[in-house]
Amino acid sequence: MVRAVKEWLKARWPRLRLRTILFATLFVVAALPGVAAMFLRVYENTLVRQTEAELVAQGAALAAVAAVQWPGGDRTRPDPQGFRPEPPTIDLSNSAILGERPQPQPTSLAPDSDAAAVAVTLAPITARTRQVTLSSIILLDRRGLIAAGPPGRSLAALPEVRAALAGQPQTVLRRNGDYRPTYNFEWLSRAAAVRVHHARPVIANGKVVGVVLLSRSARNLFKGLYADRGKIVLGIVGIFGLLIILSGVLSRGIVRPVEALARASRALASGRQDFPEPPRTAAVEIQELYAEFARMAEAIDRRSRYLRDFAHAVSHEFKTPLSGIRGTLEILGDHGDSMSPDERRRFLANADADAARLTMLSTRLLELARADLSANDPTAQSDLASIMKRLADAYWIDQFEVCSALPDNLPPLAIRATSLEAIASALIDNSRQAGATRVTFAARQEGAMLLITVADDGPGIAEADRTRMFEPFFTTRRAEGGSGLGLPIVKSLVEAGGGKLSLVNSEHGAEFALELPISA
Repeated sequence: MVRAVKEWLKARWPRLRLRTILFATLFVVAALPGVAAMFLRVYENTLVRQTEAELVAQGAALAAVAAVQWPGGDRTRPDPQGFRPEPPTIDLSNSAILGERPQPQPTSLAPDSDAAAVAVTLAPITARTRQVTLSSIILLDRRGLIAAGPPGRSLAALPEVRAALAGQPQTVLRRNGDYRPTYNFEWLSRAAAVRVHHARPVIANGKVVGVVLLSRSARNLFKGLYADRGKIVLGIVGIFGLLIILSGVLSRGIVRPVEALARASRALASGRQDFPEPPRTAAVEIQELYAEFARMAEAIDRRSRYLRDFAHAVSHEFKTPLSGIRGTLEILGDHGDSMSPDERRRFLANADADAARLTMLSTRLLELARADLSANDPTAQSDLASIMKRLADAYWIDQFEVCSALPDNLPPLAIRATSLEAIASALIDNSRQAGATRVTFAARQEGAMLLITVADDGPGIAEADRTRMFEPFFTTRRAEGGSGLGLPIVKSLVEAGGGKLSLVNSEHGAEFALELPISA
């Protein structure tokens, strides 16, 4: 089941960029503390608003009972305003926290007799309500005097009482002077030292005849957390689960592919070519890195084979003239005194020819090395037409002609002029040495490249030799002193300039195609 889910996810995994994975991970991790803090603040505010809602409900019930019991109150007439639900108005984030509720102010006035009578009637109700809700409940008369208890006490100066006497219920937050910290981290709670005070008007016969004043401490945050511990544990488990998922995404998108690439690098260094396929869950940049690494491994393998074959060919090419020189020296050392002058000159001439071939091969090898290692200048420009005009004059001899069939206004090429001239000269020399009497250069533009064709009227290239024309040291004119390095040098110069060189099938003579980039 797990394997099937993994395969399903791999088949539908989107191509994510590395910066996207990192940004999403860091954003989520950075947001977790803020989310937790915001959750605590929201949760604490919810507890306070819940306390307010309970006080509103209690106040509404007690005010309704007081209005019914008020002397002269109409017990049959319903409230003309109909249903009026009152949502909580307190918000810890922006509601002001007033000071502790002051002691009642002494006054010479006595509470209203009707209010005092209702207070006596409501005393059992308020007492039982206080036992369950732990709320402070005080009944005030229409002047803000406390109706029960000793006379001459007034709370009319409180803003919530004034609002209620004006017919508007109001809830405020006040500091709790009796608060003492109980928990170690209780300072984190803003509502721990706060009491919710709610003043509600008692309306009888359409007039405000008194006020029910209630207060209660908000539900403690830490008690609330303990009460909701199951939900909180579930949230913590969810956060850790999210972190595990993010860790898995980072592991499959970055860590594992990089580790596999490191193992492939070590294998490549030890000569093995067991290169892995890029994981589908890897980031786009890492998949591109896999592709580039595969191309690099292929290039290294191709270069290794080239160097091995090249070393073998060099050894073979140098061994023949060296063997001839060594044989000549041995013969002259053993029989030099008994040879005639003509015989010694003949042997010395053979040794000199072998030495000349060695010199020529060394020079051509240096040219090939420079061509292989040369880097093209991206700012270089060269004019093919002017180069061809100069070469046509230089190679003008009887029975050989360099023809230029180039169109007018050719764009400049993005290659050094010396490299372009060396390429054209080598191709002209190759045609002349093959026995051609004419070589023709033509060109046409194809996008950002210039396609140049070089065709001669020589004997052409045998079908069996076409696949080996660009191999180092391959030549059909070894007896005439050919080195087999001319075309490899031309190919290296063309590729160093960002172009391509290929042999074109032709019915008469030999034909080469060059693709060179046009200067921007």
